[in-house]
Order: sequence, then C-alpha cells, then structure tokens
Amino acid sequence: MALLQISEPGQSPDPHQRRIAVGIDLGTTHSLVAAVRSGVAECLPDAQGRVILPSVVRYLADGGRKIGFDALAAQAEDPENTIASVKRFMGRGLKDIADHDKLPYRFVDAAAASEPSGMLWISTVAGDKSPVELSAEILATLRHRAEDTFADNLYGAVITVPAYFDEAQRQATKDAAQLAGINVLRLISEPTAAALAYGLDNASEGIYAVYDLGGGTFDISILRLTQGVFEVIATGGDSALGGDDYDRALADWVLAQAGVQAITASDKSALKVAARACKEALSSVASATDSVAFRVELAGATISFHVTTAQFEAATAGLTDRTLAAARKALRDAKLGRDDVKGVVMVGGSTRMPQIQRAVGNFFGHAPLNNLNPDEVVALGAAIQANQLAGHNMAGDLLLLDVIPLSLGIETMGGLVERIVPRNQTIPTAMAQDFTTFQDGQTALALHVVQGERDLVADCRSLARFELRGIPPMVAGAARIRVMFTVDADGLLTVQAREQTSGVEASIDVKPSYGLSDEQIARMLQDSFSTAGQDVQARVLVQARVDAERMMAATRSALAADGDLLSAGERAGIDALLDASVQALLLEDPKAVEAATQRLAKETEAFAALRMNRGIRQALAGKNVETL
Repeated sequence: MALLQISEPGQSPDPHQRRIAVGIDLGTTHSLVAAVRSGVAECLPDAQGRVILPSVVRYLADGGRKIGFDALAAQAEDPENTIASVKRFMGRGLKDIADHDKLPYRFVDAAAASEPSGMLWISTVAGDKSPVELSAEILATLRHRAEDTFADNLYGAVITVPAYFDEAQRQATKDAAQLAGINVLRLISEPTAAALAYGLDNASEGIYAVYDLGGGTFDISILRLTQGVFEVIATGGDSALGGDDYDRALADWVLAQAGVQAITASDKSALKVAARACKEALSSVASATDSVAFRVELAGATISFHVTTAQFEAATAGLTDRTLAAARKALRDAKLGRDDVKGVVMVGGSTRMPQIQRAVGNFFGHAPLNNLNPDEVVALGAAIQANQLAGHNMAGDLLLLDVIPLSLGIETMGGLVERIVPRNQTIPTAMAQDFTTFQDGQTALALHVVQGERDLVADCRSLARFELRGIPPMVAGAARIRVMFTVDADGLLTVQAREQTSGVEASIDVKPSYGLSDEQIARMLQDSFSTAGQDVQARVLVQARVDAERMMAATRSALAADGDLLSAGERAGIDALLDASVQALLLEDPKAVEAATQRLAKETEAFAALRMNRGIRQALAGKNVETL
C-alpha cells in the first residue's frame, strides 16, 4: 500500500525540513533581525556580535555603499550622502515632510526624478535614491545576516510596521522587502509584535497598553490578551514623532540659547549627532539639576553649553504631552478607563528617557513594564509569528487580531463619504455595501476610494479611482452594485465592484503613491470630533439636494413623455414647482430643500396616476379577458 506524505495545514510537509523564517524590526534609528532557535526567540548578531544595525546608508562616489555602523561613523563628515531615519520618508511626498529644510539631505522634486507618483527622492553621489531603495539596502543586510547565521536560504520574514502606518507606507515597506529579495510572510504592527513577545514570555492575560516610542514613530495600542488570542482593541499615535524630534527640539533650544543658526548640511548633521549624545547622557544622570555638556563645532561658531535634565524635559515637554494625548484618545476609542489597563509595555529605545517613564507611570497609575529589552522586543515578537507562519508552531494556537488605523470608504453623490470599513476594524476583513445608479440608462460608474473620518470627500484623502463599465441600461435606482472592501492581514486594500443583475465587475488593488502626512492623520481624527455637528448639517444638506435633483429629473422626464395628459393650468402649476425647487437648491437650508421636494411630489401624484392609467390601457389594447 502506498503511503501519503501528509502534514497539518500550514505545517512543513517534511518533518525533517526546517524553513528559515525570521522577524525583522525595520526601525527608524536601528533595525534588528530575530529568529526562533531551539524553541527560543533571539536576535541574530553580526560578525562582531552586535544585534543592532543602525538604519543608516552611505553612498560612495565609486558606486559602493556602506550600511550600519560603517555608515554611521561618516554621518558628520559626509551628511548629504549618509542617509539616516529613512523610515520617516517611506510612502511620503516631499510636501509631507514639514521639516525637510532642517535636514542635511538634497531632496529631489518628483518631476525631476521622472517619478509621476510624487514619491520623495534624495540626491546622492550614486544618483537619486528613493526611501524604498534605502530601506531595501538595510533589509538586504539583515537577510544576509540571517542566511549566514543558518547557512541556508531565507524562506520568508515577518516585517513590523508602526500601527499608524497608512496604506502607502505599508505598501512601500512591502516593496522594499521585495527589492531586498525577501518573501514577506506578513506585515504586523510593532505594538502587536511587542505584546506577542511579552505575552508569551510572561503568560500574561488581560488588557494591556503598548507604548512604543522609537526613533521616528510613536504608537499606542490597547490590546486584550486571552488564551493565545492577541486582539488589538484600538490604536493611535503619530508616524512622525520619535526620538529624532527630541533631538531636534534639544538642538533648537541650544541654538536659541547661543543665538546662532545652523546653515550648512554639515552643521545640521553635527547638531543631530551632538543632540543625540547629550540626550542619551542625560538619560543616565541621577538628578534633575545635573548637567551634561552639549558641544558642537559649526561652520560659523563653536557651541559649548551645559544642559540639565530639567532644561531638556522643559524643551521637550510638548512632545511628551502629544504621546499622552494619543494614549488618552486610544482609551476612549477602546471605551476603557486607565484603571482597566493591567500593564503598560514599553517599547522603543526612546522610552529609556526618564521623563517618558515617569509620564507614562503617572498617566496609567502604575509603573511601566520594562523586563524585556525595549530595543529587541518587537523583533522577537515578529520572529515568533514568522516561526508559526513557516509551519513551526511553537506558540500553539496563536491568533493575532490587528486593526486598521483610519476608515475606508467611497465617494457618493454630492461629494459625501460612505464609510465601508470603520477605523479600528479587526483585520483581515471583507465588508460590502450596495449602491445604485443616479441617472436613467447609466451604463458606467466611477468609484473613488478615500481614507479618513470626515463626512465630505474634500476633507478626506484620495486613495484610488476606477470605473465599472458595462452596466445594462436601467432606470435610475434599478441597478444593484455591490462594492466590497477587502483588507488583508498586512493592512493592504483591494476594492471590487459588481453589478448583481448582469455580473459585470471591476476591481483595483489600492496602491497609493505616497501616504498621509502626519498633520493630515492627526487632523482627520481631531476634526471628526470637533466638527461632528458641522459635518452632520453638511451631510443633511447634500442629501436633501440629491433627493431634490432626483425628483426634478423624474418629473421632467415624465413631462416630456406624457405632458399632453395635463391641462395648461396643471402644467403651469408643476412648472412653477420645478422653478421653486431650483431656487431652493441655491439655499443653505436643508429644510427648505426638503419642503420644496415634498410639494413637488405631492402635486405630481395625480399626474403619476394619469400616466399609470395610460400605461395600463396601452398594455391591454387589443386583448380580451380570455387572452389575459
């Protein structure tokens, strides 16, 4: 009898074969790669035994490049060709980087780079480079490290992204991995990865907050851990707030005290290096009155200044307050209070700052959890998930339930947004809604996919447009068009439209050229609350106008077909009501528009009855009872 080679679903078919799968934390300041070895997740070191890889790439005139520590060493002497914190540029256009004039890089206009999508580019001695290419260099270095460690090819990787990364930023990350020759098993949010590592390591259950302050991004996520299920309840944050901003705030404060300005690219780079060194030194001093020297050589002056912990905290207090405001909002979204949170997991190297530890402890009412290395915990969690996806199920029945950060929807008549997938919806998900046509005989439909929390398209961000063609001609409102949004486990979106009667359909993989700016993300959510009343009024007015236009169009069509059924006086009365409806449309009063529409509907009821009788007589003409 022949034997079948069988395996559990998702498991390796060969029990002796081990797929090499890793977790990668692609960070703003530094990156790591981790894997499960001998049943334990651990970060993989380089040849010198260092697990951290600085997220820095330097391009050389001869076409070569240096990555990591070798590149970091040249940051001050060659700032224009040594690119750091590239994660902040992923999925962005130049207009999205508010402080680009303070950076030492030579940014290139998209048109000059022959890039119609508007993606940001950086000019180097090796040519114009995109953030995707720069990130691919870092990812490829980590892939080689993993393959050297295991002396085998890499099967795939789970790569982490900030929870607040939008569609474009996630897609850019996936593109960078593909460019680096990495098979992406999944993109998962950094706070989710951290909770995964912490939860499995500590067998924790209950409601936890993950406070993730890295070099360039901030995330706050509220999760529920229950018997191997990691459910994200709500998420928030800022994809351009991190340790870099603390460095810049400190540098700006010192410059203001000294009364000088940074002029050259070398000045800006030297200030960044000096500020980071001062910040890290201040994180280890014992007293708020102790000081650390801030010394930097600029082209126009030498700055030597002593900074106390109290001064640094005062200069950066606004940044810390922004993180707590995001935490407060995430709790509101989760419909929880601070007392409901059992613990706060600290993630990211920037959480080592004493003012962060103190502020988070005061906010949640108990000391943060720091028993795992904040630099490594995200990569370790990603490695656990990668190990499972490769078929090595050390974690048992592990289930991750992540969410999307902003609502997704389409534009409807009058420039309104119909939200189909609400924010904080668990992914993967597929949600659909039915729509219909506005005009008689309409054979095509243009669909506009948007992202945001406001009721009007003008206040949201456009993601994609596509058309559904081939709809059979029908009267307005007869077509049934189902629009389905499918968000995969990576948080990437596909939209499909299908006319139910004929079966014609169209779909699009939403791959926006670049994503939302930080100000837009924050403003969308803030405006959705502060302008809620205004949005409701605007929506009511638009809907009233759409109903009025539909009623007017139907009346005019009926008059053109059967106007001879009316006397001159009846026709004049309906024409007057049509004129009144036109005038009402010019008003900003939805009640006036609704009243005009109702009057027109009431006064045309008799006309509609006459039309129906004519239709019946025509249908019965020449027929007898027996035939019927």
